[in-house]
Amino acid sequence: MISPLAYIDPDAKIGQNVEIGPFCFIDKNVVIGDNNVIMANVTILYGARIGNGNTIFPGAVISAIPQDLKFKGEETTAEIGDNNRIRENVTINRGTVAKGKTVIGSNNLLMESAHVAHDVIVGNRCIIGNSTKMGGEVIIDDDAIVSANVLMHQFCHVASFVMIQGGCRFSKDIPPYIIAGREPIEYSGINLVGLRRHGFSNELIENIHNAYRLIYQSGQNVSDALHEVRHEIPMSKEIEYLISFIEKSERGIIK
Repeated sequence: MISPLAYIDPDAKIGQNVEIGPFCFIDKNVVIGDNNVIMANVTILYGARIGNGNTIFPGAVISAIPQDLKFKGEETTAEIGDNNRIRENVTINRGTVAKGKTVIGSNNLLMESAHVAHDVIVGNRCIIGNSTKMGGEVIIDDDAIVSANVLMHQFCHVASFVMIQGGCRFSKDIPPYIIAGREPIEYSGINLVGLRRHGFSNELIENIHNAYRLIYQSGQNVSDALHEVRHEIPMSKEIEYLISFIEKSERGIIK
């Protein structure tokens, strides 16, 4: 299961039933769980923590040091959960003193040449498109879909159940349940297809739609619009998440 042409540092910890292809480099202070497939020419560097059942395609580089001039060699990690597909030439940097770790959850698809910078947190069941680039300390919540060639400014927060169209760039937060697109990026309606696929009821979808009508189309400032949402829209955990996300946004939401 391990090619004789791979290099594995004696300090690395490798689980059961792990396939490692030729010309892989596995550094010291690396922990790899069970049932992983690591294809040819993958580089897994100091501080990587990889769970179970992942498939890592050729050319990926996991846990390289951050591209951050503040990084001074501190002990940090890049942590990857279970059942992820990490495609060709994906790069995932480890953390800095800011958070201490970069985290990829479980059941995600990171497509070819995506870049995950230091201290990024990606949730579960996300799709990250080809050549999409995340700045440092970006947060992506569960079940988000980010299309190809998207550029994310550092510290941005992407909410759950969003669809970000290809080629977008943004420096503000993307609130939940919406399609974000065009140039410059803006609110482009709710993610109707995605919400239906995830089992949202028609009533809940209509409530979300009405909430965003107040936020984006009423002419009010965001604070007043959210106050009206609380009083006009039936409360549910989904609407509470929407309100909480916007209220806690440090960078502000897209227009």
